[in-house]
Amino acid sequence: MDNKEIQNLIKLVAKSGLSEVKIEKKDFKITIKNKPEYITAAPTAVETVYTQPAIPPAATPAAQTHPETPVTTDNEPDNSKYITIKAPIIGTFYRKPAPDKPPYVEVGDTIKEGDVVCIIEAMKLFNEIESEVSGKIVKVLVEDATPVEFDQPLFLVEPL
Repeated sequence: MDNKEIQNLIKLVAKSGLSEVKIEKKDFKITIKNKPEYITAAPTAVETVYTQPAIPPAATPAAQTHPETPVTTDNEPDNSKYITIKAPIIGTFYRKPAPDKPPYVEVGDTIKEGDVVCIIEAMKLFNEIESEVSGKIVKVLVEDATPVEFDQPLFLVEPL
């Protein structure tokens, strides 16, 4: 390779966003590393305000609950009888294998252990997420094509 080819390769690596490229031929080796750009933010001052309540609220008999009764609000159903399928990695959640394909699972579908329920894309790799339980899909907890965190609930499953 001559100098012009090497310079063109360096420009290509810089534009592509790759962090490193290695080329090995019989008579030479070349490694091009692209330094990542770091964004720094100046620390900002945070004002902390402490307040003290005038009178603590008194406990009322109506607010007491029985330990054997599950505590739920009117808007939140009791989900303790369901098993949660959680994200094993950080990435982007996809319900379908491709935009023109149907979702892997829908609410009401019966799944068994080992069935693929979704895909999580992480670093340009598409990872099929398999169910570790058998049951019926009760609820999909994440919107399609949204980011998910490690251990974030994805599906609620009613065990069979």
